[in-house]
Amino acid sequence: MEYAVLAVAGVLIVVAVSAFAPKLGIAAPIVLVVVGIGCSYIPGAPQIDVPPELILSVVLPPILYSSAVNVPLMDFRRNLTAISGLSVLLVVVSAVGSGFLLYWLFPELSLAAAIALGAVISPPDAVAATSIGKRLGLPPRLVTVLEGEGLVNDATALVLLRSAIAASASAVEFLDIAGDFAFAVTVAILLGIAVGFITVWVRSMLRDPVLTTAISFAVPFLAYIPAERVGASGVLAVVVAGIVTGHQSARFFTAQDRISERINWRTAQLLLENGVFLVMGFEINAIVNQVQDDHLGVWQAVGFGLLATIVLVVIRVLFVIPLIASMRRSQRRAKRRQRVLESAYRRLSTRTPASPREERGLRRWTAMLERRRADAAFLAEQGLGWRGGAVLAWSGMRGVVTLAAAQSLPEDLPYRPQLILVAFTVAIVTLIAQGGTLPVLIRTIGVVGRDAAADRAELASLIDEIGAVGAAALDNPNLVRDNGQPYDPEIVEGLRHHSRRLSEALREQDDPDSSGVHGQRRALRRMMLEAERAALLDARSTGAYSSHILERAQQILDVEESRLDGA
Repeated sequence: MEYAVLAVAGVLIVVAVSAFAPKLGIAAPIVLVVVGIGCSYIPGAPQIDVPPELILSVVLPPILYSSAVNVPLMDFRRNLTAISGLSVLLVVVSAVGSGFLLYWLFPELSLAAAIALGAVISPPDAVAATSIGKRLGLPPRLVTVLEGEGLVNDATALVLLRSAIAASASAVEFLDIAGDFAFAVTVAILLGIAVGFITVWVRSMLRDPVLTTAISFAVPFLAYIPAERVGASGVLAVVVAGIVTGHQSARFFTAQDRISERINWRTAQLLLENGVFLVMGFEINAIVNQVQDDHLGVWQAVGFGLLATIVLVVIRVLFVIPLIASMRRSQRRAKRRQRVLESAYRRLSTRTPASPREERGLRRWTAMLERRRADAAFLAEQGLGWRGGAVLAWSGMRGVVTLAAAQSLPEDLPYRPQLILVAFTVAIVTLIAQGGTLPVLIRTIGVVGRDAAADRAELASLIDEIGAVGAAALDNPNLVRDNGQPYDPEIVEGLRHHSRRLSEALREQDDPDSSGVHGQRRALRRMMLEAERAALLDARSTGAYSSHILERAQQILDVEESRLDGA
């Protein structure tokens, strides 16, 4: 009963903080950690001992999956070099660098065990950074790099942690560690791809959003459990399965499936992710109590944690400098490549195929050139300068994996309570110090994202392009109804006008008092919806209609209102 009360209280705290934190200009995870620390010191507050396996195998997979399904595969592919550098190479360098520091600070700790703790504190958690970045309007490419790093670096850290623990227990060669890492990554990617495609196919066969959503809740574990059983990275398998699912959903899922999945997974992500930060703060009191003064007390362990934090920040800054320089060189190369691809595309588009086979080949080459041309344009236009590099260097907040992995250290490890306190110190200091000052840094150096008007113009152009294809379908001379009769010309023309209406609306200004045609139409339609909703409530109160009919009418009004809100 006590755990049920704590769970309900935790949900209410998460919701309340998530609602009010944006008004304070602070990321919710930061506030939740502080609230958790305060709650842990309330007299009579119970001590919460969350098994690390519960977080690593039950909580972490759905958190990563909910983020992965929303990461566009195209953006991930275009930023693969930066993401892989931050999530693999930087994690290894950070683990080794901080490991040597801890090996020097703790005399009875073996180097392998010290690197194991270095692996625990090396992966940043991008939750706070991306929530701040999206709220303050960071460039989309910078947000994608942070999200991608946060998804993949957990896998690197956990595989490195497993290898370092094995090395601390027995003699393990470097080639064994490298082979284990390559196996874990390769098998995880293959399993993630297989689980992603199979579950998408199964869900596409079902027409009930409740059933497809139920399967989606199982997907993270369908990827995680088999991968862990064969010695691969379950975390990476979950990430790959999520990216595959998100990419294929537009092709195979219904609109209702996508709406349901988006809402359900955002809710799960909110509760699980923020709940872990609340628990992180709440566990501090218990962790401090576990540290016995055996020549190394609480404040000395905290001091070591602060030293480790400084080392990790310095390593990240030093790593980001050449990374940004490399991305700037790639931007210059992309500009030169863009001109070459434009020339090749113009020559190919004017070529007349001599046969159907040549026409098919020409289409394939044209499609490939279009993709490469778009990639070059993206890299040329959306480069990251020193301002973006400063944000990237300062976005090293630790979180969920550090919390769980620290407590999974072997029980017989020397200084285990102190090492856990060191890890928690790193996590909390980076989260509060870096996360709390990140908005100030963004405003001070003047990092800005894309212009809203440019985004609306680009969206309107896309709507025009796809709308033209849809309108062209109405020009089919063989267009007839199922009974063989032609469609009413007035209805066809009305649909043409409706197709053009959305792009016209996007080109209007966002001023709610706009005198544009769409602004007037939207205001009138909103007024009608308010009256219709009031009438629906009256009908429900009289009981004149069946409850399922009232629910269906409510859903129709909700969809229409959400369409107006998004227009």
